[in-house]
Amino acid sequence: MGLFSLSFLRPAHTPATARDEDEDGVPLLRMADAHTLVEEDTQDEDGRDSKRADRDGDRDSLDSNKSSKAGVVVKVNELASLVPEGAIPGGRSFHDLSLYEKKSVLINHELDQMGMGRYQWFVFTLCGFGYFLDLCWSQAFSLVAASLQRELGVPNARIGDLAAAFHTGLTVGAFAWGMLVDIVGRRWCFNLTCLIASVFGFLFAAPSNYGAICFFASLIGFGVGGNIPIDATITLEFLPKNRRFLLAALSTFQPLGVVVSTLLAYALIPPHSCASTLPACNTVTGSTPCCTMRSNRGWRYTMIALGAVTMAVFVLRFVVFTFHESPKFLLSKGRDEQAIEVIYAVAKVNKRPVPGLTYEDFRALDEEEAHRSGTVVEEEGDEVHGRRAKDVVVGRFAQTFAHIKGLFKSKAYIYLFTILSIAFMSDFWSFSIAGYFLPLILRAKGIDTSRTLAQTYRSYIYIYLPGVSAPLVACYFMELRRLGRKWAMVLGAAGMGLSLALYQVVGSVGASVGFNAMEYWFQSFYNALLYAYTPEVFPAPFRGSASGALSTLGRIASIVAPIAAGGLYNGSSSPAVLWLAAGGAWLSMVMIALLPYDTKGKETL
Repeated sequence: MGLFSLSFLRPAHTPATARDEDEDGVPLLRMADAHTLVEEDTQDEDGRDSKRADRDGDRDSLDSNKSSKAGVVVKVNELASLVPEGAIPGGRSFHDLSLYEKKSVLINHELDQMGMGRYQWFVFTLCGFGYFLDLCWSQAFSLVAASLQRELGVPNARIGDLAAAFHTGLTVGAFAWGMLVDIVGRRWCFNLTCLIASVFGFLFAAPSNYGAICFFASLIGFGVGGNIPIDATITLEFLPKNRRFLLAALSTFQPLGVVVSTLLAYALIPPHSCASTLPACNTVTGSTPCCTMRSNRGWRYTMIALGAVTMAVFVLRFVVFTFHESPKFLLSKGRDEQAIEVIYAVAKVNKRPVPGLTYEDFRALDEEEAHRSGTVVEEEGDEVHGRRAKDVVVGRFAQTFAHIKGLFKSKAYIYLFTILSIAFMSDFWSFSIAGYFLPLILRAKGIDTSRTLAQTYRSYIYIYLPGVSAPLVACYFMELRRLGRKWAMVLGAAGMGLSLALYQVVGSVGASVGFNAMEYWFQSFYNALLYAYTPEVFPAPFRGSASGALSTLGRIASIVAPIAAGGLYNGSSSPAVLWLAAGGAWLSMVMIALLPYDTKGKETL
């Protein structure tokens, strides 16, 4: 009998029992209780289903996370396999690197796969012009000084102000541009250095006031001072590993700059100069013959010509060539997608296959880093509103110069910077003394007193032209297995010191030219290697700043050195000056020997 029938037949006064039995002896619930319990059972079942669904969802999410994490690990291991074992400085593996460093070596891999293409050759040539301008302008000031002094009547005690102003500009420029190249990027610095040097090169030829001329000289130096740290940094960051010897080849442009500057002066100054016996017009009165501006335009023509050459380099860089920002700089600023785009753009210019590296590869590295550190990688947001203006300014200032802290975070980088600082200062000390005092010693011996201006300029060509071969030889030596950068630099510094020590035996013009050429050859050889090694050992976030700071220290030493050696100068018999110069070269040699490792075949970060 059914449930409803049994309920109906039960007397109304019958006490309600917990259960009744049907005709088969199966206990039955009362109708109301049955309805209530059915609802409760339904709710319990729904709750259990909900909890089960939650557990299943959590399990699915966990499985998905595990699967995602496993996929990231597989992807990262694939990326790690692209980096050759032993290629990372310090004996580290790919997994030991920071997030930035991992992305950096993957950029290196793509450049290695791409090889040396049209884009890299354009960059190399245009950066070589920066090296060219560095010594081209430096040589020019020594060439025009005599004609300028004759026309303006500059006292002997003040003629050195011209060189001091230029070298002060070089010093400030090396530091400022070295910092800026890591803050605002390589592209703007690459172009602005040439523009500044060109504009003030033209203006240099305009005034007849010595103070204004020295001011313009300092601004030319400011523009030129950034060339070497900037151009070496840019070239390195686009070169494949097997072409990094071209960093040393950049220095080939320096002696070419000296030769071109000398040729221009040789062509323009002698035929457009007043007689050396004429006084300056501001020192005489009446109709006394004097050295007028009209009769002494050769030095102005020379500076205008150099300004035009510098402007031509700027036009090539800014107008003719499309320069893409360095991918290493973009990585250091967290602009990963743009870094990838640059690699694709370079491949397009080179007409090479599309690179294998993708933005998703970098995202996999980001996720792996987040898993390892337990953090979530988020996009940078806008500035928080309501902050005090002072806090915002201080925060932005700290962020702008935060990259410098990387130079002092590691003992290895502190050691490298210290050793290279002494090496740079000793090197600049040495060749600065040589450049200033060797002509004075020669003249004091009575060897160089009767030579004409044209003969002097020809001697400069004989001295500097052989120096063109020195960086090319350096390119070969730095790739030799048993030498590399380090020991090739040791040889170069040793030869530089030896040539300065031997200058004491000079007794003729021919011997002077020969030993000068020998000193300049070893100087060019050593500096080519030093300028190549320096950007290789520092990572991109502070590469320009470190290179600029080292160049600045060297420039300061080059200003101080002639002053320090002046007290030891004793005319034709000045062995102390020569030993001081040679000692600087040999101290630099010792410092290089103390470098911890060579960069040959190593990844740049």
